[in-house]
Amino acid sequence: MIISEQDAQWAADEFIKYFSQMGNIEDYLRFVKKEVVKNTNTLAPLQDEFFNEDIHPDEMDFDIRFVGDRFQQSLPQGYYNNLLNAVSSHNNEKNIPGRELRWMIFEKRTQKILGFIRFGSPVINSKPRNLWLGKAPNLSIFNRHAAMGFVIVPSQPFGYNYLGGKLLALLCCSHYARETLNSVFEKDIALFETTSLYGSTTDASQYDGLKPFIRYKGLTESKFLPLLHDDAFHKLHDRFTLLNNNTPLTDNKASSKKMKRQTKMISIIRNSLKDQKKLEDFNEVINTAFTLTQKKRFYISDYGYSNVREVILGEQDELLRGPNWDKFHLENIIAWWKKKASKRYEKLKEEGRFRTRVELWTEDNDIQIIR
Repeated sequence: MIISEQDAQWAADEFIKYFSQMGNIEDYLRFVKKEVVKNTNTLAPLQDEFFNEDIHPDEMDFDIRFVGDRFQQSLPQGYYNNLLNAVSSHNNEKNIPGRELRWMIFEKRTQKILGFIRFGSPVINSKPRNLWLGKAPNLSIFNRHAAMGFVIVPSQPFGYNYLGGKLLALLCCSHYARETLNSVFEKDIALFETTSLYGSTTDASQYDGLKPFIRYKGLTESKFLPLLHDDAFHKLHDRFTLLNNNTPLTDNKASSKKMKRQTKMISIIRNSLKDQKKLEDFNEVINTAFTLTQKKRFYISDYGYSNVREVILGEQDELLRGPNWDKFHLENIIAWWKKKASKRYEKLKEEGRFRTRVELWTEDNDIQIIR
Protein backbone atom coordinates (compact mmCIF):
# COMPACT_ATOMS: atom_id res chain seq x y z
CA MET A 1 0.00 0.00 0.00
CA ILE A 2 1.33 3.43 -1.01
CA ILE A 3 -0.27 6.65 0.23
CA SER A 4 0.16 10.25 -0.89
CA GLU A 5 3.14 12.34 0.16
CA GLN A 6 0.83 14.61 2.13
CA ASP A 7 -0.71 11.72 4.05
CA ALA A 8 2.68 10.10 4.61
CA GLN A 9 4.15 13.30 6.04
CA TRP A 10 1.12 13.80 8.31
CA ALA A 11 1.40 10.24 9.65
CA ALA A 12 5.17 10.52 10.08
CA ASP A 13 4.72 13.74 12.05
CA GLU A 14 2.19 12.01 14.34
CA PHE A 15 4.70 9.27 15.19
CA ILE A 16 7.54 11.79 15.59
CA LYS A 17 5.45 14.00 17.88
CA TYR A 18 4.38 11.03 20.00
CA PHE A 19 7.71 9.30 20.58
CA SER A 20 9.80 12.49 20.82
CA GLN A 21 8.22 13.15 24.22
CA MET A 22 9.89 10.13 25.83
CA GLY A 23 13.47 9.52 26.88
CA ASN A 24 13.17 6.19 28.69
CA ILE A 25 10.71 3.44 29.57
CA GLU A 26 9.45 5.27 32.66
CA ASP A 27 8.71 8.37 30.55
CA TYR A 28 6.78 6.18 28.12
CA LEU A 29 4.74 4.40 30.80
CA ARG A 30 3.99 7.62 32.66
CA PHE A 31 2.96 9.45 29.46
CA VAL A 32 0.66 6.67 28.29
CA LYS A 33 -0.86 6.30 31.74
CA LYS A 34 -1.61 10.00 32.02
CA GLU A 35 -3.34 9.95 28.64
CA VAL A 36 -5.48 6.96 29.61
CA VAL A 37 -6.47 8.40 32.98
CA LYS A 38 -7.17 11.85 31.49
CA ASN A 39 -9.82 10.33 29.24
CA THR A 40 -11.42 8.18 31.93
CA ASN A 41 -14.16 9.65 34.09
CA THR A 42 -15.26 6.54 35.97
CA LEU A 43 -12.19 5.91 38.12
CA ALA A 44 -12.32 8.43 40.96
CA PRO A 45 -12.95 8.59 43.83
CA LEU A 46 -12.00 5.00 44.64
CA GLN A 47 -9.78 5.28 47.72
CA ASP A 48 -12.23 3.40 49.93
CA GLU A 49 -12.01 0.32 47.70
CA PHE A 50 -8.34 -0.32 48.48
CA PHE A 51 -6.60 -1.68 51.56
CA ASN A 52 -4.76 0.88 53.69
CA GLU A 53 -5.32 -0.49 57.20
CA ASP A 54 -2.65 -1.14 59.83
CA ILE A 55 -2.99 -4.90 60.36
CA HIS A 56 -0.22 -7.35 61.19
CA PRO A 57 0.28 -9.90 58.37
CA ASP A 58 -0.40 -12.77 60.80
CA GLU A 59 -3.94 -11.47 61.23
CA MET A 60 -4.71 -11.35 57.49
CA ASP A 61 -6.73 -13.79 55.45
CA PHE A 62 -7.37 -13.62 51.72
CA ASP A 63 -10.25 -13.93 49.31
CA ILE A 64 -9.51 -14.71 45.65
CA ARG A 65 -12.39 -13.43 43.51
CA PHE A 66 -12.86 -14.45 39.89
CA VAL A 67 -13.64 -11.93 37.16
CA GLY A 68 -15.86 -12.40 34.11
CA ASP A 69 -19.10 -14.04 33.00
CA ARG A 70 -17.68 -17.58 32.94
CA PHE A 71 -17.68 -17.89 36.72
CA GLN A 72 -20.51 -17.94 39.25
CA GLN A 73 -20.66 -15.00 41.67
CA SER A 74 -17.78 -13.36 39.79
CA LEU A 75 -16.92 -9.69 39.54
CA PRO A 76 -17.73 -7.73 36.35
CA GLN A 77 -14.83 -7.28 33.95
CA GLY A 78 -15.49 -3.54 33.68
CA TYR A 79 -15.15 -3.23 37.46
CA TYR A 80 -11.80 -5.05 37.33
CA ASN A 81 -10.53 -2.89 34.44
CA ASN A 82 -11.46 0.43 36.04
CA LEU A 83 -9.92 -0.40 39.40
CA LEU A 84 -6.79 -1.84 37.82
CA ASN A 85 -6.34 1.28 35.70
CA ALA A 86 -6.54 3.40 38.83
CA VAL A 87 -3.66 1.46 40.43
CA SER A 88 -1.41 0.08 37.69
CA SER A 89 1.29 2.22 36.11
CA HIS A 90 0.92 0.15 32.95
CA ASN A 91 -1.68 0.67 30.21
CA ASN A 92 -3.70 -2.54 30.43
CA GLU A 93 -5.45 -3.94 27.38
CA LYS A 94 -9.13 -4.66 28.06
CA ASN A 95 -9.87 -7.30 25.44
CA ILE A 96 -7.30 -10.08 25.28
CA PRO A 97 -7.44 -12.80 22.60
CA GLY A 98 -7.06 -16.43 23.64
CA ARG A 99 -7.55 -18.04 27.03
CA GLU A 100 -7.19 -15.82 30.06
CA LEU A 101 -8.07 -15.78 33.75
CA ARG A 102 -8.45 -12.68 35.92
CA TRP A 103 -8.44 -12.49 39.71
CA MET A 104 -8.95 -9.73 42.24
CA ILE A 105 -7.45 -10.38 45.67
CA PHE A 106 -9.19 -9.06 48.79
CA GLU A 107 -8.33 -9.06 52.48
CA LYS A 108 -11.21 -11.01 54.02
CA ARG A 109 -11.82 -9.11 57.25
CA THR A 110 -11.88 -5.66 55.67
CA GLN A 111 -13.01 -6.76 52.17
CA LYS A 112 -10.55 -4.23 50.75
CA ILE A 113 -8.69 -4.81 47.47
CA LEU A 114 -5.06 -5.97 47.70
CA GLY A 115 -4.26 -6.48 44.04
CA PHE A 116 -4.94 -7.82 40.57
CA ILE A 117 -3.80 -10.86 38.59
CA ARG A 118 -4.28 -11.86 34.95
CA PHE A 119 -3.07 -15.15 33.54
CA GLY A 120 -2.85 -15.81 29.82
CA SER A 121 -1.22 -17.99 27.20
CA PRO A 122 2.58 -17.48 27.16
CA VAL A 123 4.45 -15.56 24.48
CA ILE A 124 5.58 -17.73 21.57
CA ASN A 125 9.31 -17.09 21.81
CA SER A 126 11.58 -16.19 24.71
CA LYS A 127 15.39 -16.18 24.71
CA PRO A 128 15.86 -17.00 28.43
CA ARG A 129 13.28 -19.78 28.19
CA ASN A 130 15.05 -21.28 25.18
CA LEU A 131 18.39 -21.07 26.98
CA TRP A 132 16.92 -22.84 30.00
CA LEU A 133 15.41 -25.56 27.82
CA GLY A 134 18.48 -25.80 25.62
CA LYS A 135 16.48 -25.13 22.45
CA ALA A 136 13.17 -23.70 21.25
CA PRO A 137 10.37 -26.03 22.40
CA ASN A 138 7.76 -27.80 20.33
CA LEU A 139 4.95 -25.27 20.72
CA SER A 140 2.14 -27.83 20.78
CA ILE A 141 3.74 -29.52 23.81
CA PHE A 142 4.84 -26.26 25.41
CA ASN A 143 1.41 -24.61 25.17
CA ARG A 144 -0.20 -27.62 26.84
CA HIS A 145 1.91 -27.12 29.94
CA ALA A 146 2.61 -23.37 30.29
CA ALA A 147 0.80 -20.23 31.43
CA MET A 148 2.00 -16.65 31.88
CA GLY A 149 1.30 -13.86 34.35
CA PHE A 150 0.59 -10.62 32.45
CA VAL A 151 -0.83 -8.61 35.36
CA ILE A 152 0.53 -9.06 38.88
CA VAL A 153 -0.20 -5.66 40.43
CA PRO A 154 -0.59 -4.92 44.15
CA SER A 155 -2.56 -1.92 45.31
CA GLN A 156 -0.62 0.69 47.24
CA PRO A 157 0.26 1.01 50.08
CA PHE A 158 -0.29 -2.76 50.48
CA GLY A 159 2.53 -3.51 48.04
CA TYR A 160 5.00 -1.27 49.86
CA ASN A 161 4.03 -2.09 53.44
CA TYR A 162 3.57 -5.84 53.14
CA LEU A 163 5.57 -7.05 50.11
CA GLY A 164 2.22 -7.26 48.34
CA GLY A 165 3.69 -7.91 44.90
CA LYS A 166 5.46 -10.97 46.28
CA LEU A 167 2.20 -12.30 47.73
CA LEU A 168 0.43 -11.98 44.37
CA ALA A 169 3.33 -13.65 42.56
CA LEU A 170 3.28 -16.50 45.06
CA LEU A 171 -0.46 -16.99 44.59
CA CYS A 172 0.22 -17.47 40.87
CA CYS A 173 2.58 -20.35 41.74
CA SER A 174 0.23 -22.18 44.10
CA HIS A 175 -1.35 -25.53 43.36
CA TYR A 176 -4.69 -23.71 43.65
CA ALA A 177 -3.69 -21.50 40.70
CA ARG A 178 -2.35 -24.47 38.72
CA GLU A 179 -5.52 -26.51 39.23
CA THR A 180 -7.70 -23.55 38.31
CA LEU A 181 -5.67 -22.92 35.15
CA ASN A 182 -5.97 -26.58 34.23
CA SER A 183 -9.75 -26.24 34.38
CA VAL A 184 -10.03 -22.88 32.61
CA PHE A 185 -7.33 -23.46 29.97
CA GLU A 186 -8.18 -27.17 29.53
CA LYS A 187 -4.46 -27.96 29.81
CA ASP A 188 -2.02 -29.71 32.12
CA ILE A 189 -0.15 -26.69 33.48
CA ALA A 190 3.32 -27.29 34.93
CA LEU A 191 5.20 -24.07 34.12
CA PHE A 192 4.42 -20.48 35.10
CA GLU A 193 6.28 -17.57 33.47
CA THR A 194 6.30 -13.84 34.00
CA THR A 195 8.52 -10.82 33.36
CA SER A 196 9.32 -7.66 35.29
CA LEU A 197 7.52 -4.58 34.01
CA TYR A 198 10.51 -2.20 34.05
CA GLY A 199 13.15 -4.58 32.77
CA SER A 200 16.77 -3.57 33.02
CA THR A 201 15.95 -0.08 34.34
CA THR A 202 16.12 -1.63 37.83
CA ASP A 203 18.46 -4.22 39.32
CA ALA A 204 15.66 -6.12 41.07
CA SER A 205 11.93 -6.78 40.93
CA GLN A 206 9.09 -8.02 43.14
CA TYR A 207 9.82 -11.55 41.90
CA ASP A 208 13.31 -11.70 43.41
CA GLY A 209 13.88 -13.53 46.70
CA LEU A 210 11.10 -16.05 46.12
CA LYS A 211 13.03 -19.30 45.72
CA PRO A 212 12.05 -22.13 45.47
CA PHE A 213 8.71 -20.84 44.19
CA ILE A 214 9.99 -18.49 41.46
CA ARG A 215 13.43 -18.38 39.86
CA TYR A 216 15.12 -15.76 37.71
CA LYS A 217 16.21 -17.05 34.30
CA GLY A 218 17.77 -14.05 32.54
CA LEU A 219 16.76 -11.09 30.39
CA THR A 220 14.40 -11.16 27.43
CA GLU A 221 15.18 -9.53 24.10
CA SER A 222 12.45 -7.29 22.74
CA LYS A 223 12.24 -6.46 19.03
CA PHE A 224 8.93 -4.60 19.25
CA LEU A 225 8.19 -0.91 19.20
CA PRO A 226 6.21 0.34 22.20
CA LEU A 227 2.54 0.62 21.31
CA LEU A 228 0.81 3.94 20.85
CA HIS A 229 -1.85 4.52 23.48
CA ASP A 230 -5.47 4.20 22.41
CA ASP A 231 -6.28 7.76 21.28
CA ALA A 232 -3.04 8.26 19.36
CA PHE A 233 -3.33 4.83 17.80
CA HIS A 234 -6.94 5.20 16.68
CA LYS A 235 -6.29 8.67 15.26
CA LEU A 236 -3.65 7.17 12.96
CA HIS A 237 -5.34 3.87 12.16
CA ASP A 238 -8.67 5.53 11.38
CA ARG A 239 -6.89 7.64 8.76
CA PHE A 240 -5.13 4.58 7.29
CA THR A 241 -8.42 2.68 7.25
CA LEU A 242 -10.01 5.48 5.25
CA LEU A 243 -7.07 5.49 2.82
CA ASN A 244 -7.36 1.70 2.53
CA ASN A 245 -10.88 1.81 1.05
CA ASN A 246 -12.40 1.87 4.54
CA THR A 247 -10.71 -1.43 5.38
CA PRO A 248 -8.64 -1.98 8.56
CA LEU A 249 -4.98 -2.82 8.00
CA THR A 250 -5.50 -6.28 9.53
CA ASP A 251 -8.49 -8.51 10.11
CA ASN A 252 -10.43 -7.52 13.23
CA LYS A 253 -10.05 -11.06 14.58
CA ALA A 254 -6.28 -11.19 14.11
CA SER A 255 -4.15 -11.87 17.18
CA SER A 256 -2.01 -8.94 18.40
CA LYS A 257 -3.85 -6.79 15.87
CA LYS A 258 -2.82 -3.48 17.43
CA MET A 259 0.87 -4.33 17.20
CA LYS A 260 0.45 -5.64 13.63
CA ARG A 261 -1.46 -2.56 12.52
CA GLN A 262 1.11 -0.21 14.03
CA THR A 263 3.92 -2.13 12.32
CA LYS A 264 2.06 -1.94 9.02
CA MET A 265 1.50 1.81 9.34
CA ILE A 266 5.23 2.35 9.89
CA SER A 267 6.04 0.25 6.83
CA ILE A 268 3.56 2.17 4.67
CA ILE A 269 5.00 5.51 5.80
CA ARG A 270 8.53 4.39 4.94
CA ASN A 271 7.47 3.13 1.51
CA SER A 272 5.47 6.28 0.73
CA LEU A 273 7.68 9.16 1.94
CA LYS A 274 9.57 10.90 -0.86
CA ASP A 275 11.00 13.70 1.30
CA GLN A 276 14.39 12.25 2.28
CA LYS A 277 14.88 14.56 5.28
CA LYS A 278 11.45 13.67 6.67
CA LEU A 279 12.17 9.97 6.14
CA GLU A 280 15.49 10.28 8.01
CA ASP A 281 13.79 12.09 10.90
CA PHE A 282 11.05 9.48 11.01
CA ASN A 283 13.49 6.57 11.02
CA GLU A 284 15.62 8.19 13.71
CA VAL A 285 12.63 8.60 16.04
CA ILE A 286 11.34 5.08 15.39
CA ASN A 287 14.77 3.53 15.92
CA THR A 288 15.20 5.49 19.15
CA ALA A 289 11.74 4.40 20.30
CA PHE A 290 12.80 0.76 20.01
CA THR A 291 15.24 1.40 22.87
CA LEU A 292 12.31 2.30 25.14
CA THR A 293 11.40 -1.38 25.25
CA GLN A 294 13.95 -2.56 27.75
CA LYS A 295 15.07 -6.12 28.21
CA LYS A 296 12.82 -7.62 30.87
CA ARG A 297 13.77 -9.88 33.75
CA PHE A 298 12.29 -13.32 33.07
CA TYR A 299 11.06 -15.67 35.83
CA ILE A 300 9.63 -19.18 35.95
CA SER A 301 7.94 -21.48 38.45
CA ASP A 302 7.68 -25.26 38.10
CA TYR A 303 4.92 -25.70 40.74
CA GLY A 304 7.14 -28.22 42.53
CA TYR A 305 7.46 -30.66 39.64
CA SER A 306 10.93 -32.14 39.18
CA ASN A 307 10.90 -32.77 35.40
CA VAL A 308 9.06 -29.88 33.74
CA ARG A 309 11.95 -29.25 31.36
CA GLU A 310 12.05 -32.88 30.21
CA VAL A 311 8.27 -33.04 29.67
CA ILE A 312 8.20 -29.78 27.66
CA LEU A 313 11.04 -31.06 25.48
CA GLY A 314 9.10 -34.27 24.85
CA GLU A 315 11.76 -36.42 26.52
CA GLN A 316 9.34 -37.64 29.20
CA ASP A 317 5.55 -37.99 29.21
CA GLU A 318 4.55 -37.97 32.87
CA LEU A 319 5.08 -35.04 35.25
CA LEU A 320 6.77 -36.05 38.51
CA ARG A 321 6.38 -34.37 41.88
CA GLY A 322 9.64 -33.06 43.33
CA PRO A 323 10.81 -32.63 46.93
CA ASN A 324 9.30 -29.11 47.13
CA TRP A 325 5.83 -30.18 45.98
CA ASP A 326 4.03 -29.62 49.30
CA LYS A 327 5.49 -26.12 49.67
CA PHE A 328 3.34 -25.00 46.73
CA HIS A 329 0.03 -25.70 48.48
CA LEU A 330 -1.82 -22.40 48.97
CA GLU A 331 -1.78 -22.48 52.78
CA ASN A 332 1.98 -23.18 52.84
CA ILE A 333 2.72 -20.40 50.36
CA ILE A 334 0.72 -17.91 52.42
CA ALA A 335 2.47 -19.01 55.62
CA TRP A 336 5.87 -18.53 53.91
CA TRP A 337 4.84 -15.03 52.79
CA LYS A 338 3.57 -14.06 56.24
CA LYS A 339 7.02 -14.61 57.74
CA LYS A 340 8.60 -12.30 55.13
CA ALA A 341 5.80 -9.73 55.32
CA SER A 342 5.92 -9.64 59.13
CA LYS A 343 9.60 -8.69 59.08
CA ARG A 344 8.87 -5.96 56.53
CA TYR A 345 5.86 -4.66 58.48
CA GLU A 346 7.69 -4.58 61.81
CA LYS A 347 10.73 -2.85 60.32
CA LEU A 348 8.61 -0.13 58.68
CA LYS A 349 6.67 0.45 61.90
CA GLU A 350 9.91 0.66 63.92
CA GLU A 351 11.46 3.15 61.47
CA GLY A 352 8.30 5.24 61.06
CA ARG A 353 8.06 4.50 57.33
CA PHE A 354 4.71 2.67 57.32
CA ARG A 355 2.41 4.23 54.71
CA THR A 356 -1.36 4.76 54.97
CA ARG A 357 -2.25 6.83 51.90
CA VAL A 358 -3.88 4.98 49.02
CA GLU A 359 -1.98 5.76 45.80
CA LEU A 360 -4.12 6.14 42.69
CA TRP A 361 -3.26 7.53 39.27
CA THR A 362 -6.58 9.36 39.36
CA GLU A 363 -5.38 11.28 42.40
CA ASP A 364 -1.68 11.81 41.69
CA ASN A 365 -0.01 11.42 38.30
CA ASP A 366 3.44 11.70 39.86
CA ILE A 367 3.30 8.67 42.13
CA GLN A 368 6.41 6.51 42.36
CA ILE A 369 5.99 3.80 39.72
CA ILE A 370 9.29 1.94 40.03
CA ARG A 371 9.66 0.27 43.42
